[in-house]
Amino acid sequence: MRFAQEAFGKQYKQTIGLDFFLKRISLPGNLNVTLQVWDIGGQTIGGKMLDKYIYGAQGILLVYDITNYQSFENIEDWYAVVKKVNDESEQQPMVALVGNKIDLEHMRTVKTEKHQRFCQENNISGHFVSAKTGDSVFLCFQRFAADIIGIKLNKAEIEQSQHIVRAELVNYPHDASLSQVSAHCRSKVCLIQ
Repeated sequence: MRFAQEAFGKQYKQTIGLDFFLKRISLPGNLNVTLQVWDIGGQTIGGKMLDKYIYGAQGILLVYDITNYQSFENIEDWYAVVKKVNDESEQQPMVALVGNKIDLEHMRTVKTEKHQRFCQENNISGHFVSAKTGDSVFLCFQRFAADIIGIKLNKAEIEQSQHIVRAELVNYPHDASLSQVSAHCRSKVCLIQ
């Protein structure tokens, strides 16, 4: 939803079966690419249609929640299914690992090293995004599409795709009574009320 419609639903809605999106992006050299994004729900791994959903895909993003260790452990099962289905295919898809919810870094249960180790062991690329804030979502899809086509993005193109999150500055009113207290205080200890 964040990539295709630039939206985020505050209410969690589990994907049942499959959601389908189209999104057109531009890559370097005035190359326009239309991506068909199929969002397959996590509970679908035991489903009878899964092999039909992923057979012939050019790219597969394995997404997990960095605050949910079980979701990361499930990635091994998903990757095994992807390899099994695509062993029967002539064209092997590009695969990448995506850690979502980087806006909740303080709640992280999957260490970055584990993510990177999985990527290295399986020779796949890795990304970190936040669907909530939009941080690196577009960049992830842009880099992944470029990898599939065989285009290298330079640093300027990568930086241009970064979603900048701007913090609002708050100017609190000055409290005169606090100034008088701090003027009499010789300690460098913080005052707590």
